[in-house]
Amino acid sequence: MTTTARPTDLGPLNGAALAAALRRWRVINRVKQAAAAERLGVAQSTVSRWEAGGQPIDPGEARRLLALVAARPDSAADAALAMLVRESRRAVHLVCDTSHRLLAFSPARAASFGVDAAGLIGRSLWRFSPPELIAVEAALPAAGWYDDPCPAPIEFETGCNRSRIVPIRPSRCRWTRMTLSDGSAVRLVETL
Repeated sequence: MTTTARPTDLGPLNGAALAAALRRWRVINRVKQAAAAERLGVAQSTVSRWEAGGQPIDPGEARRLLALVAARPDSAADAALAMLVRESRRAVHLVCDTSHRLLAFSPARAASFGVDAAGLIGRSLWRFSPPELIAVEAALPAAGWYDDPCPAPIEFETGCNRSRIVPIRPSRCRWTRMTLSDGSAVRLVETL
């Protein structure tokens, strides 16, 4: 159940990831399905079917849903996490786990970008993903990545994308998923 949309602005938009993000957001914020449905402009039964995996999420619904559940490190604790990433000496960055929007990056990571990294904040990095990353992303739902609030980190070989903007060279990578205070999920991306 993968929802298709323009990958340059919305990431891969896996339906399971969006449904899990919605459920997590609702539980943490104590929002009933009916209230979430009203905010999203759909019926309560639609929210129920999304969360149960019984109904695909169309691109227009996915955009509204993503606007609701996308990670924003707004609280003091979340801002501290972003600060730790920005001050790290390692090549790391933090993205929204659902949309792949860049939230924070270390100086070592910024040095590898072919553009002013500040201009990438808030933009999805999904379009720069090489086939190896796309394959790992596609396997996340079956691996239970979205079922567990904090699944075990995963490590894999990245491959190469040949981009001058956000170059990815063959290396070992680790993804660690964390939940922010508002229930949204972020992914710490490390080059090992």
